[in-house]
Order: sequence, then C-alpha cells, then structure tokens
Amino acid sequence: MILFPAIDIRGGKCVRLTQGNYDQETVYHDSPTAMAQQWEREGGEFIHVVDLDGAKSGDTPNMNAIRNLVQGVNVPVQVGGGVRTMDKVTQHIENGVSRVIIGTAAIEDPEFLKEAVAKYGDKIAVSIDARGGYVATDGWTETSTTKATELIRQLEAIGVKTVVYTDILKDGMMQGPNMEELKEIDEMTSIDIIASGGVSTEQNIRDLRAMGLYGAIIGKALYEGALSLQKLIEEQNA
Repeated sequence: MILFPAIDIRGGKCVRLTQGNYDQETVYHDSPTAMAQQWEREGGEFIHVVDLDGAKSGDTPNMNAIRNLVQGVNVPVQVGGGVRTMDKVTQHIENGVSRVIIGTAAIEDPEFLKEAVAKYGDKIAVSIDARGGYVATDGWTETSTTKATELIRQLEAIGVKTVVYTDILKDGMMQGPNMEELKEIDEMTSIDIIASGGVSTEQNIRDLRAMGLYGAIIGKALYEGALSLQKLIEEQNA
C-alpha cells in the first residue's frame, strides 16, 4: 500500500483544515516545496497535493507553488483542487505532475472527465469527497444528491483507474478513517482506492493495508507528530 503524505496549499503555504472548514486553518510551513522534500527524505514515494484555494474557487492560484514543488522532488506527485478544464489538466501534466485529480468537475461536467481520461488515461484520478455517503463539491462547501457508490460505478464505466475517497466528517479529526465505507467501496469496484481522512494511528494503517487498499493519505497526524512517515514506511518494508 502506498502511503501518501498530504500537502494542502492555501495562499502559497502548507496548511491543514479541520473537516474542510476554511475558517479552521493551521499553517504548518511557509514552503510547500520544503515540506515535500522532508517527506521525500523520510521515505515518501508519492506526494499528495491539494490546492485548497483552487478547490473552493475553481481557479488555480497556486500553480507556480505546485510546479516548484514538483520540480523540487524526485518522487511522483498527484495534484487536485480546482481542476475543471482541459487546459489546467494539461498545464499540470506539462509541469511534471504524475497524476491529476479531478473533483467537483467529475460530478458537474462528466464530458470533461471523459475527455481527460481519453487523452491522459491513468494520469487522471477522481476525488470523491463524501459527507454521510453523499458526494460533496466546491471545496466541500456543497453536498450533492449523488451517492458515492453511484458515482464510482459511473467512473468505472468511463475508465477511471484511481479514486481518492475522503470522508469529510473524519478529515482532520484524528479519529480514524471510515472503514465500513472504504470496505464497501473497495469491494464493489476494480478501481484503485486511496483512503483519505482520519488516518491517525499505526493500527489505522495496518487495517487499511489488510483491507487491500491501493493507498492511504496521511495529513494532520504527520504534522502533529502522532505518526512518523519514516517509521511507517520502515515497518511496511520490513
């Protein structure tokens, strides 16, 4: 299972939000690039980046910061947040991003998603952010009437190979991921599932690995010192 250290960028800085609330922000580092380099030194093999400003506005104001981060490390980087046009997908890929994550637009503009998958294949992933089993959009500020399980079936038909699944109510709460939902989703699809939200203990990691998930994103637990990326990777490789 791949462990993805998370770097959330807002205003050019590395931050974390609690339950996606833009009014509950903690700044952890002024340089997202330096943060990515730290995770690489600790053994991180894939970095997960979210443009929080972009997720909310649909724009990509942190494009330069993301490009600098990608060029500053030697491991692959996946990026999401505000990716709603082919131009932005292409710009990220030309900047060296290994996997571009489409969120809100996967719900609101399926034709765009189909075009992106047709052109870039497995370089395209979809982020499903769920609240109570229903998909949330626009930087988690809106909850749709689409069930996450329904959306995954649609994505599989389109040819999406990777999904980042976040339970918003677990995100940043250090209370563990939603194992029941993750198990249900992983068993219903051949898509690679990356768990996100609430991963906060070594046991959480062991449980997700035992489930056979493709990957897990770790955010606040790393920044707060509850988990050590280096220790987790050493244990996984032992």
